[in-house]
Amino acid sequence: MSLTRPRVGPILAFCLATALAGPVSSVASQTPWVVPRTPDGRPDLQGNWTNETLTPLQRPREQGRVLTPEEVTTIEQGGGADDAVCFYGAGTCNDRITLIEAVDFRVATVNGEPRSSLVTNPPDGRVPSLTPEARRRSEDPQALRNRFGQYDHPELAPLSERCLMSFGSSAGPPMLPNRRLYNNNYTIVQTADHVMILAEMVHDARIIRIGDGPRLPAHLRPWMGDSWGHWEGDVLVVETTNFHPSQRFRGNASDHLRVTERFSRVDEETILYEFTVDDPTTYAEPWGGEVPMKALHDQLYEYACHEGNHNLVGILRGARYQERVEAQHP
Repeated sequence: MSLTRPRVGPILAFCLATALAGPVSSVASQTPWVVPRTPDGRPDLQGNWTNETLTPLQRPREQGRVLTPEEVTTIEQGGGADDAVCFYGAGTCNDRITLIEAVDFRVATVNGEPRSSLVTNPPDGRVPSLTPEARRRSEDPQALRNRFGQYDHPELAPLSERCLMSFGSSAGPPMLPNRRLYNNNYTIVQTADHVMILAEMVHDARIIRIGDGPRLPAHLRPWMGDSWGHWEGDVLVVETTNFHPSQRFRGNASDHLRVTERFSRVDEETILYEFTVDDPTTYAEPWGGEVPMKALHDQLYEYACHEGNHNLVGILRGARYQERVEAQHP
């Protein structure tokens, strides 16, 4: 008896392979995505994520909510991989330090819709107008600033210049991308009773406590506020109050500012981040929006920002020296 298998012709072999592989491939492609979960059963939000995008916070006037394919192409070709991101200096881009020469920025897409703005509420996609009180509140500080250059006075030195907080509202809340800048990246670490969000920009580490514990008293106002989270089904809802008085969101928020955030793991590559800003003494109405956070398949490295505070000492010493020289030689 021969122990050799019967020879199968190439056509028959192809048919058998196709018959076997076809249903397996079809079944695999139709397998629904399952939300990954932590040991305590909550959706797993952990990992590295990025919210970088070319989509602006506010919608350009007369622009629709959803971009057309042609508009997406125009925006992404104008601000995509061939566009150098550079700042820190005056003059043209060629006169500055080029930090990133190949950034793959894209339009923010939510539920398959390429969005024209991150703000979705109000429906016009624009931040509501300031209240009269908010406008009055900003007049005196602005008058003081107008007497000096941006870096001429220690009390006016921006938080990011001093490496105290991230540029813009990167660390938040709300956590908004620095459009056309860099380091719009985050690391999320999650336990049953805490969530930590590390913003790459200026290495801001935000701690969110989970539960119904007592909030901080009104006079305690840490950087990034007092954040408490709870789960509504598979959505992490975070409410933040007690913002530091020097951390004024968009430069004009009041002590009444409350930010509500929602984190939803919608697929393997995306967390949908929703936010609502409620400050009745500052804005005519609450407002908010949606920002997709995409999985970042790379490492985050230390953002060792400390030069600003070291330099401030040198700037003040230099100013005192100039004053002494001027006093000796009037």
